[in-house]
Amino acid sequence: MSAEGASLRIGDVARLVGTTPRTIRYYEEIGLLAQAPERPSGRHRIYTEAEVERLREVMRLRDLLGVSLEELKTLLTAEEARAAVRAQLRREDVDPERRRELLTEALGHIDRQLELVRRRAAELGKLDDELRETRKRVRRKIRGLDAASEGLFPPASPARIAPAKEVQP
Repeated sequence: MSAEGASLRIGDVARLVGTTPRTIRYYEEIGLLAQAPERPSGRHRIYTEAEVERLREVMRLRDLLGVSLEELKTLLTAEEARAAVRAQLRREDVDPERRRELLTEALGHIDRQLELVRRRAAELGKLDDELRETRKRVRRKIRGLDAASEGLFPPASPARIAPAKEVQP
């Protein structure tokens, strides 16, 4: 976007953020982005700087977390709710009891977001463990092949004693 905050058409926005107009329309349709406001027939949809930033955040979280669009919607809905709570907390006329209620509400939203992020982190951790184990098995096989080609006997290992199933790299 330019320094003046000029509004952009959908093709410009798509090029700017690295996606397609079809993806933007779909995100609007499923509620990840705000629906286009009413406009006279034949007029183009114009995107504001705030809408472009929202799209960037949607895509950043989608790419970072690799979650489903429904999970992403849940995450973003919780973030919007937290923003509304923050706006209320900034007011000086909020009594302490209401302030506590708002903070408790914010905690619930944060907990939902953390649960989603932790679940994704656990899935990534499991994949990391699986890949590390596979790498160990492949390295052992390479050492065994190297030892065999040099006429040496590979060191005895549990894999040598019991028949091992074939490992796919």
